[in-house]
Amino acid sequence: MISVELSKRFKKIVREAGREAEVSATLKLVLEGYGKPHAHTGLAIRKLGKHLYECRTGLAWRLIFAARKGALTFDFAGDHDEMQSYLRNER
Repeated sequence: MISVELSKRFKKIVREAGREAEVSATLKLVLEGYGKPHAHTGLAIRKLGKHLYECRTGLAWRLIFAARKGALTFDFAGDHDEMQSYLRNER
């Protein structure tokens, strides 16, 4: 069973953007589909690095998460430019 963990930063970003319902629905879909490669395309899950992935909540917003054994840890949410900035600073 895979668990979902949300960082404080992630919770704050989602709350301030007012996207709780949208993100909650996406998290459920990711939890159901993660590890099933054919479902990844519909969820728009894309590998960014060794353990780092992104998924989309819609056309403009993305969620970044790390996949470790038994857990998906969501750490950041934002649009394309914000995601690029996050990735440059985290690597």
